Amino acid sequence: MLFCHATPQRLTGDTKTYPVVFFSIKVYTYIMRLRNVPGAQETVANSPYCEMEPERRRGSWRDFFEHPSPLHLEIGCGKGGFLVRKAQLHPEISYLGLEKYTSILVRAVQKQAQLELPNLRLVRAEAEILPMVFAPGEVERIYLNFSDPWPKERHTNKRLTSAAFLRRYEEILIPGGRVEFKTDNEPLFDFSLEQLETAGWEAEIISRDLHADEELMRENCLTEYEERFSAMGKPIFYTRIRKKKGDK
Repeated sequence: MLFCHATPQRLTGDTKTYPVVFFSIKVYTYIMRLRNVPGAQETVANSPYCEMEPERRRGSWRDFFEHPSPLHLEIGCGKGGFLVRKAQLHPEISYLGLEKYTSILVRAVQKQAQLELPNLRLVRAEAEILPMVFAPGEVERIYLNFSDPWPKERHTNKRLTSAAFLRRYEEILIPGGRVEFKTDNEPLFDFSLEQLETAGWEAEIISRDLHADEELMRENCLTEYEERFSAMGKPIFYTRIRKKKGDK
């Protein structure tokens, strides 16, 4: 179960300061426990479904799948629940989950080892090196689900929806490629929308209560965090964004 401190801290950005609530020590302990899963390194490294040396596949990621098709990438795939649901619903699309923590990624590897979905693969990598891992135009869509808010001002560029990361996405997305972002953190959501203009992007869809929108929910696949936060009565914020037409 998730708990939060009652006293809010502050999340700062380029031009505004946002309130944000940090997870309690119970959640911190849970995360630390995930980072020390016995045998995780060996399981992930020996899996035929996971790539540990991603730079070598730059420009040829579709060959990693049984049936090459448009490539969709989730950055921070966690235990893989979201991508498993996506892959099962859309066999015509290749789904790749990127995760930097091996002891979390191992859960996704174990799921895929049982399911053996032909259109689901995983990669252990840092999001900061995306242009070194993917060739220009290699990715059709990117998913960002409940990303770390990185509340301190000096960490602004580490937020996956910062202008710095949007520029990285431009390098690997096809022309007109989309990024979908979900979060329970309204200050992070507001910061993310502000960054669009800075980076020359635009929002196609903005929802401040995703689960109240029947049309959007028809295509929505829940993540583990989303299920928890929704059960707690927290609204889920969602946007689908793209580079502005004509911008370079």
